[in-house]
Amino acid sequence: MSAALPARLQRLAEVAVAEHGVPGVVGALWGRDDLPAVAVAGARSLGGEAMTRDTVFRIASLTKPVVTAAAMVLVDRGALRLEAPVERWLPELAAPRVLLDPAGPLDETRAASGPIRVEHLLSLRGGLGIAGFEPTPLAAVLTERLHQAAPDPAGWAGPDEWIARVAELPLLHDPGRGWSYNTGLDIAGVLLARAAGSSLGEVLVDTLLDPLGMADTGFELRGAQVRRAAAAYAPQDGALRLSDPAAGSWVGPVPFESGAGGLVSTLDDLLAFGRMLVRGGRAGDRQVLSEAAVERMLAPGATSSPHHPFLEGQSWSLGGSVDVVERQPWEVLGRYGWIGGTGTALYVYPRAQAVLVWLTQHGLGAPDDAERIVPPLLLAAEHARGAAP
Repeated sequence: MSAALPARLQRLAEVAVAEHGVPGVVGALWGRDDLPAVAVAGARSLGGEAMTRDTVFRIASLTKPVVTAAAMVLVDRGALRLEAPVERWLPELAAPRVLLDPAGPLDETRAASGPIRVEHLLSLRGGLGIAGFEPTPLAAVLTERLHQAAPDPAGWAGPDEWIARVAELPLLHDPGRGWSYNTGLDIAGVLLARAAGSSLGEVLVDTLLDPLGMADTGFELRGAQVRRAAAAYAPQDGALRLSDPAAGSWVGPVPFESGAGGLVSTLDDLLAFGRMLVRGGRAGDRQVLSEAAVERMLAPGATSSPHHPFLEGQSWSLGGSVDVVERQPWEVLGRYGWIGGTGTALYVYPRAQAVLVWLTQHGLGAPDDAERIVPPLLLAAEHARGAAP
């Protein structure tokens, strides 16, 4: 790793706070030498205590690859099969129906051409989810009934009631024959809990969190974590509004553990997860995830249109996006990961064996989002290209 890299990363964090309205940043870029460049700047909340390396963040959609990796551990153990129909664990979804028109009335449907399978949920090809940003009857119900607009745990139904609501809705497309965002991983979370006979949080502890030492990751803020938690903010009319205080909706048990966006975590926990992926599933002398499972997660899916509202020309594998083209300077072939709507990013660069984690509490949705997210992605891409064999 270049001797200048830590200073450059720290400078990006300081600029994000001083010039781009980010209350605080904790970031790291880790490479083969096992010495991550770490940057810390700003505060945990506006006018509050200084940001620290161990600050706990709501990581939003960075939950997706973590929950997917947990599912792959269950596949390794033989408790799940990717090709299995989900009705074994989710009998509510045994007879899915598909909208005649994706933007049309919810009561104009036909029988699906086949069952929803476990792999469809992890690859977001199960048929239910967000297709874009245009208002439709289904999009409205996903927000109102399934809580798909934001990961905030307040107001969710419990898992059994929530999946019953899912069963009342038609699919956008036949299972496996399209892609729609987010909801599949929430459904997968309910499935994993039922398959293991426990909660989703307990599944994660057993499969990943304990083996990787990710003690600060979970679906709620616990004990002393509350004092280390960052507040969450959302852009509104050119300013920031507080969307959840540090001691807010994530304190104590939550009604629904969202497999699509419900986790809280820290820099070092996410680095441990990323290192495991680029090391072929190994953590120290332990094989947490099989090499075959990691390869499957990191394998590219179908290339999307350059105008796709979420993927913008890239592919989605299991739990995350995989770069299959380099149209932008921050894109690197084989890069796997995703961005969270609360202002977070996690990417791994398998060829370079590098990991980027960038955590802020400035939610996405403002015209200048790129000014906050792109600079660390550019630096990581530069490093990955220089470090790749």
